Amino acid sequence: MSHIKPLKLSAFALLVLAGCSATMQAQVSAPKEFITAPLTVVKKAPVSENELKRWSHLDLIKDSIPGMSVDKAYAELLQGKTGKKVIVGIVDSGVDIEHEDLKGMIWTNPKEIPGNGIDDDKNGFIDDVHGWNFLGNAVAENLEMTRIIKKKDDGSAEYKQALAQYTEKYEKALKDKEQVDFLLDVHSTIKKELNKTTYKVEDLATITSTDPKVARSKMIMTQIFTNAGPTFDPEAELEDYREHVYDELNYNLNKEFDGRKVVGDNPEDIKDNHYGNNIVFGPDKEKALHGTHVAGIIAQVRGNNLGGDGITNNVEILTVRAVPDGDEYDKDIALAIRYAVDNGAKVINGSFGKSFSPHKDWVYDAIKYAAKKDVLIVHAAGNDGYNIDETKNINYPNDSKDNVKEFADNVITIGAINKQYGENVVASFSNFGKINVDVFAPGEEIYATVPNNKYKYLQGTSMASPNAAGVAALIRSYYPKLKASQVKKILMDSGVALPAKVVLGEENPDTGQKPAPVSSAESSKTAKMVNAYNALLMAEKMSKK
Repeated sequence: MSHIKPLKLSAFALLVLAGCSATMQAQVSAPKEFITAPLTVVKKAPVSENELKRWSHLDLIKDSIPGMSVDKAYAELLQGKTGKKVIVGIVDSGVDIEHEDLKGMIWTNPKEIPGNGIDDDKNGFIDDVHGWNFLGNAVAENLEMTRIIKKKDDGSAEYKQALAQYTEKYEKALKDKEQVDFLLDVHSTIKKELNKTTYKVEDLATITSTDPKVARSKMIMTQIFTNAGPTFDPEAELEDYREHVYDELNYNLNKEFDGRKVVGDNPEDIKDNHYGNNIVFGPDKEKALHGTHVAGIIAQVRGNNLGGDGITNNVEILTVRAVPDGDEYDKDIALAIRYAVDNGAKVINGSFGKSFSPHKDWVYDAIKYAAKKDVLIVHAAGNDGYNIDETKNINYPNDSKDNVKEFADNVITIGAINKQYGENVVASFSNFGKINVDVFAPGEEIYATVPNNKYKYLQGTSMASPNAAGVAALIRSYYPKLKASQVKKILMDSGVALPAKVVLGEENPDTGQKPAPVSSAESSKTAKMVNAYNALLMAEKMSKK
């Protein structure tokens, strides 16, 4: 899947982010009782920069923002309590374990002697001090559909489906390239006119040129700024968009590209399982952006005035690099899950996914192995705006071989919401499904760590998943006797209800028409949003049974 949802840029608009209005209906919540959704939630004022940086920690009733009530949980439920350290496995693109805001949060293998070139713990991985990198020096990769059609046409339904999806995706990528090239030209025109690289919407107002190209560029960028919200940075985000589109064409969809050959293994052989290296951020630390952001959402140091705050600091992040810039291999994911389990992870975050899974049974076996070892796997639902209950839209890995009946009770699938409670609260990019999506969590405009001591807003179910995983880690820290299946049940049952009706999926790209609101029961199994305060109250009650 697209692991981070890039802002959707067009000639005239960006993805419209959460809006605000001028009044607020006061609501009061009784102490230490479940938070429930008030009948009316209207934001009292524009979201401040501080609120935006940590909106997923805020409270729907107190702040009129549908965060997870993390701050309220710490203030009212966790004061004076001591939890147990929890190891959280991050199966992702790698993590910058040297980041200033992750100090003290990184797992260290107690059975390895660093740098001695010996497999001290005899697990087959030499010097795996902070985790393992199953990708070695590989970075870019094909999508799975590309890998399938590169093989000989065997007449199978899978091949035909992969070819159809590949053709559609390739044609869209070509259109996206035209679009991004156009927008880069618009941006370049504005930079030249203003004689500056970075500019704000106020700068656009100073442009008085009557040159048609300049005037048109001013109009387009003004509209983009109007719709994009306060965090929009044209230089950075247009470059992100360009990189995303060009990577699709150059690597993900390029049938001539082979990103795997540098790894040195046979990806079709699950028994060929000792490969890679111990450099957990990979050959280029900047390319570990996704995993570093995910780790920060869970564990960046709270209250240190750096970046944002993590959900919990009572964790150790165990990094397993297995997700390239493209689609992950089933073998890497299966082995990554097993590696995290074998090294003590009690929660594993999986902010990845894809449409095809040739060796899905390897992953299913790893999920069952994690279930047997009492490990919760928190998985992102995907960013296509699809109903993943439909067979044509399956998002792998999943926990149901027939896309209906679950074979394990330790996997929870997370959709994404934004910061505006109302019928548009489900992020338009988020996948949904009343069978295969369990619950929602904040996933739009999430501020967290990225490599080399930097911070960034990113969006996607990739960000919603670690928000939920962070709450799971909180529960497992303070209530360690609860089983993985019980933690899953708590996250689902204790959530705050979505509005009765919600909009699901993205607007029609041809007409610009948004989907009509439907019953929130169509969104997921629970039609709820993860809430840390409620979850801890339920965990307290369940732990006494």
